[in-house]
Amino acid sequence: MTTGSTDSETTPQAEDKITNVQELDEWIDREGIRFFKVGIFDIDGVMRGKYINREKLRSAVDKGFGFCDVVLGWDSQDELYAFDAQAGGARGKGIEVSGWHTGYSDATARLDLASLRRIPLEEDTLLLIGGFQGAHADVCPRTILTRTLDKAREMGFEVDAAFEYEFFLFDETPESVREKGYRNLQHFTPGMFGYSVLRNSVHAEFYHDLLDVMEDFNCAIEGLHTETGPGCIEAAIRYARGLEAADRASIFKTFMKVFAQRADLMATFMAKWSNDYPGQSGHLHISLCDIKSGKNAFYAEGSEFNMSETMRHFIAGQVRYMPELLAMVCSTINSYRRLVPGMWAPTAANWGVENRTTSVRVIPAGAKAQRSEYRIAPADANPYLAQAAALASGLRGIEEGLELPEVVTGNGYEEPNALTHPLPGTLREASDLFRASKVAREEFGDVFVDHYAGTRDWEDQEFRKAVTDWDLARYFEII
Repeated sequence: MTTGSTDSETTPQAEDKITNVQELDEWIDREGIRFFKVGIFDIDGVMRGKYINREKLRSAVDKGFGFCDVVLGWDSQDELYAFDAQAGGARGKGIEVSGWHTGYSDATARLDLASLRRIPLEEDTLLLIGGFQGAHADVCPRTILTRTLDKAREMGFEVDAAFEYEFFLFDETPESVREKGYRNLQHFTPGMFGYSVLRNSVHAEFYHDLLDVMEDFNCAIEGLHTETGPGCIEAAIRYARGLEAADRASIFKTFMKVFAQRADLMATFMAKWSNDYPGQSGHLHISLCDIKSGKNAFYAEGSEFNMSETMRHFIAGQVRYMPELLAMVCSTINSYRRLVPGMWAPTAANWGVENRTTSVRVIPAGAKAQRSEYRIAPADANPYLAQAAALASGLRGIEEGLELPEVVTGNGYEEPNALTHPLPGTLREASDLFRASKVAREEFGDVFVDHYAGTRDWEDQEFRKAVTDWDLARYFEII
């Protein structure tokens, strides 16, 4: 293979689970591992990490290690959160765990041996994912999801989930896109060719190598096809239980970009990179498994749409609390460019059965695969936070015994009953709703809500400073 992929057997399987330093040492020796990479995902879902030596790795697994808390105190462009004095009111407040006032000290982090895998693109290299501990755990995305999964178990459920991503590929490099100002980019393939056998056959080697690499990464792709748009591809990642589903999604997004750039291409997961093409989704599929019976808790044969009472309450919770938690899912300014009619993205909180115009799609797929699809999620979402929001809102619906609103059977952009719960139209609106949400505070804690809302306020502030192409074209000459 041209990508440097390794055999999938080199990644520990479930029956060969590594639980301590001694077992890790034995696996490293057996597999000939020489390089060690650790990573933590920040509030925007960007993997931050480093190489460490074997001695440091052993210590980090055994006792934890220090990781500079600046990664919780800056944005995706490494700009430190520093609000304008005139921001006023509640805006910009709540970012307390990291900043000049902390001296950007080391925060304690722990590595999760369950995340262990080899990096198929790097010879003899392992990857371990970690999360923050102590006070910093309250704002760590991976920990926020872990706590939500713990709640599901307390309620008697395990969680199965799977992400699917749309992304655009360009025949560009990081240098060339900057030289061009991100305009007039060369697409990987031309034209609007959804589900094209022509395109994936011409570029079969690329597709084959990608499938092999992700399989070797323990991040198997169940489906891979072209989408509508030049160079647009959709990948459906195989489902997994609990935290592993978000790990796979986060790894896929990170290393899809690596895979592309090593092939002198670039991949973007922006929610809407162009006015000319539909936005890019990061749809999330979820089902609950009853711990006692081991059966899909969403399935009830003979009921309407085979939906159990548990599923009805779960979907009702997702719909009811979607506007309040939207900032956790649509987390960038650009996310809201996608939420417009006719662009295959919902504009209101609603639900339907096999209806791709609604924000939640019920999929009656039988006793093993009955599930919900959280279609509001864009490709730029932080997988840990998107899964936490989708799951927490559903669990809340079960706790409260919420009843479903009227089902949307037709066009989710036009039916009156589909539009009764509109979604926030901007990140600023979503952040305000999130900060004021009693449910968000009860589910995720005041520290996280205040910190996260503050980071979204920062994103909004930085956007408001920008002079865009739209501004220039609209006002430069005529006003």
